[in-house]
Amino acid sequence: MATDLTAPAPVRPDVAPIQRRTLRLLFGTQVIGGIGVTIGIAVGALLAARVAGTAVAGLAQSAAVVGGALLAVPVTRIMNGYGRRPGLVVAYLVGAVGAVLVVAATVTRSVPLLFLGMLFFGGGTAANLQARYTAVDLADPARRGRQLSIVVWATTIGAVSAPNFAALADEVTSGWGLPPLAGPFAFSAAAFVLAAGVLLALLRPDPLLTARRLAAADAPVAPPPGAVEAPAASPPAATLEAPAALPPAATDAPVAPPATATVGAPAARRGAGMRAAWQVVRGLPAARLGIAAVAVGHVVMVAVMSMTPVRLGESHGDADVLRVVGIVLSLHIAGMYALSPLVGWLTDRLGRRAVILGGVGLLLAACAVAGTAGHHTPRLSVGLVLLGLGWSGTMVAGSTLLSESVPAAVRPSVQGFSDLVMGLSGAGAAAVSGFVMRAAGYPVLTLLAAIAVVPLVALALRPVSVGAPDKED
Repeated sequence: MATDLTAPAPVRPDVAPIQRRTLRLLFGTQVIGGIGVTIGIAVGALLAARVAGTAVAGLAQSAAVVGGALLAVPVTRIMNGYGRRPGLVVAYLVGAVGAVLVVAATVTRSVPLLFLGMLFFGGGTAANLQARYTAVDLADPARRGRQLSIVVWATTIGAVSAPNFAALADEVTSGWGLPPLAGPFAFSAAAFVLAAGVLLALLRPDPLLTARRLAAADAPVAPPPGAVEAPAASPPAATLEAPAALPPAATDAPVAPPATATVGAPAARRGAGMRAAWQVVRGLPAARLGIAAVAVGHVVMVAVMSMTPVRLGESHGDADVLRVVGIVLSLHIAGMYALSPLVGWLTDRLGRRAVILGGVGLLLAACAVAGTAGHHTPRLSVGLVLLGLGWSGTMVAGSTLLSESVPAAVRPSVQGFSDLVMGLSGAGAAAVSGFVMRAAGYPVLTLLAAIAVVPLVALALRPVSVGAPDKED
């Protein structure tokens, strides 16, 4: 049996309205959650510098990145057992707790509390990342890339508009007795709670549990005890046995993963934990390519982007540098998200691997343009736009390929493993980029970033099957 919804068949009539409703809901909560994440990040470094000092301001921002990566582990465990809805809700609520702790740290000027708050604040990022996978649980195989990209694109609205709310949030909360720069995090907490409440109330039926029921409904029903079965050919090596009893389709009761699994999905018996996810990924070339595309694209983007403000500071005075940095980074963010629906359409039309390779090409072009721009700000801006477009290609196509390459029983764990690898890799790239910038300069940093994509190119050029995961190996 097919353990996934990857077979090229039309969407069932009863699933299509659920998927449309899920996409609309995810779009709205991504806007809200994106505002919550970005409004805090916009002032996070400045706030950390005032509370803990300039020397550790960057570490506070890294704490949020690491927190988002680490929170992917418990969030995906919740999703495995109970569905997407409780996992997303928990992630947003953890982010809200983190934002409240940051406000408390600002009031008390407590550095440990600040770092703890920023670590938990990463829950908002974890929820935003996991939402893109929720969009493809019930998606038509021919439209997976587009529907995933729509949710990614929704982040653009929050990311672009949130910095404009920072000053308003600070002004409003100053009347509450909060110190300067604490207001944006208070607004972040409210945004996360609102997103969690909307998902808790409206994300029904749960798309992941519905996808599992559909997969189980297509399985042959187990014979009653004592019945004599006619001899049959041995099933394919990677077949997953369906559960004997199915919960009603209208409920959100947790669905246990199939009881047994063999080659191709060694961890599908439990479908939980990063070790189980790695066992599945290790046996599926398409899944390895998907994770590599997401992680490598993120490493290159973070390494170059994080040091671009420093590069701009070398050629602009204090009076202009913040304005210039804001413009350049806004163009970069637009490159990351604004064209993601087009990237999703190309992913479905041209194929996952073709778009991954296209994203790699854009990343290489970005490194070449930015690394040779010198102190020419317009050319550096073009490089940052190309960097965002390359990241979008590897992120959308890689995430789509990963989602359709693994069995439904273990899919949330593998997706969480991907986000964990991506987050930790990005945090490491941000930390190393500073040392490279100081020791060798910005051009060398972009050269090393370009070299980092070579293994991904080699992996993407290998023949990779993208069929149903139970037949891949």
